[in-house]
Amino acid sequence: MKLRVVLEPAEEGGYTAHVPGLPGCISEGDTREEALQNIREAIDLYLEAVEDDLGENAEQVEIVV
Repeated sequence: MKLRVVLEPAEEGGYTAHVPGLPGCISEGDTREEALQNIREAIDLYLEAVEDDLGENAEQVEIVV
């Protein structure tokens, strides 16, 4: 599964990252690298919650950001 990540400079400094395909999946970081690392973690947590809702029929996916 490939997900598009939008990375934007924040007004107060650093970067904000969000995933348009996963509503509410957003993170931030002081650097681009930190923001990308944090959004990867946010994606994992987001999909873990979705997987928990689906139960045994959940599909395993690998995230490529």
